[in-house]
Amino acid sequence: MELPDTQSTLPDVRINLTRVGVKNVKKLVEVGRPGKRPVIFISNFNVFVDLPSSLKGANLSRNFEVIDEVLQQTIEGEVKGIEEVCNAVARKLLDHHEYADRTEVDMKSLFMVKRETPVSKTECHEVVKVVASAVAQRTGTTPLVRKSIGAEVTGMTACPCAQNIMKERAMFVLQDLDIDQDKIEKFLDEVPMATHNQRGKGFLSIETDDDQHVELESIITILKESMSAQIYELLKRGDESHVVYNAHKNARFVEDCVREMAKRVTKQFQNLPGDTLITIKQTNEESIHQHDAYAERKATLAELRAELGKIH
Repeated sequence: MELPDTQSTLPDVRINLTRVGVKNVKKLVEVGRPGKRPVIFISNFNVFVDLPSSLKGANLSRNFEVIDEVLQQTIEGEVKGIEEVCNAVARKLLDHHEYADRTEVDMKSLFMVKRETPVSKTECHEVVKVVASAVAQRTGTTPLVRKSIGAEVTGMTACPCAQNIMKERAMFVLQDLDIDQDKIEKFLDEVPMATHNQRGKGFLSIETDDDQHVELESIITILKESMSAQIYELLKRGDESHVVYNAHKNARFVEDCVREMAKRVTKQFQNLPGDTLITIKQTNEESIHQHDAYAERKATLAELRAELGKIH
């Protein structure tokens, strides 16, 4: 006996719907790597299609089938990296939903990064938040796909303003002790002064066409190197000294972090086209205030290249 297909009947109110689908689909994503263990991502998916006015509902079970099919391909190495998962799903959704003209996939993931501390080389782990998305638009021939990949990384910042105040205070104290000015300047140049610190959360995403490749590892590296210092879950004494010293040697405002990310993005991704959309955010959880400091920049690569080109 053939069961009725209620979704394909006419709705009582005939209007098009922009997005119909499923949210918070939890999946374990394994990305295969030749000769290595697969990388594991704990992921949440949102998957949508548009729906014409002639259909009462979308066949939502097809969304789950597509996700599982693509995830199996990542295990087998056919889908190369987490960067390609969302656009592979978006393309297949068009194949499975013949009535849809547009598909959209969002993914938020957590995965553990194995790291070594800078001095003692102690092994530790770090959780990195990864975001990805893709939008596929049906055309007469090949679908147009726009995709993005990004990450959020936690680091440390040291405030330059308070540091300069403390430096001025130290200079007066050293002068009162009759220390030569040359020695004072050498000391202050070598030993960074105290300041208040923040735990910083840097975010960077890159949106580009489907035929462009963006390495997630490059995004994470840019984020880590754009704050005052990297942080680690486990630190020996030598590691702690190294982190604190380098953070205070490299004091940065929240605005400095965003500008540093922008500079590094243009240098790292010289191969990407000018219409690549860059989103950069930095949130610093202040230690001597109850509020957070925040800065953001959203621009195309062409715009960033033009602005940075004026400096040189």
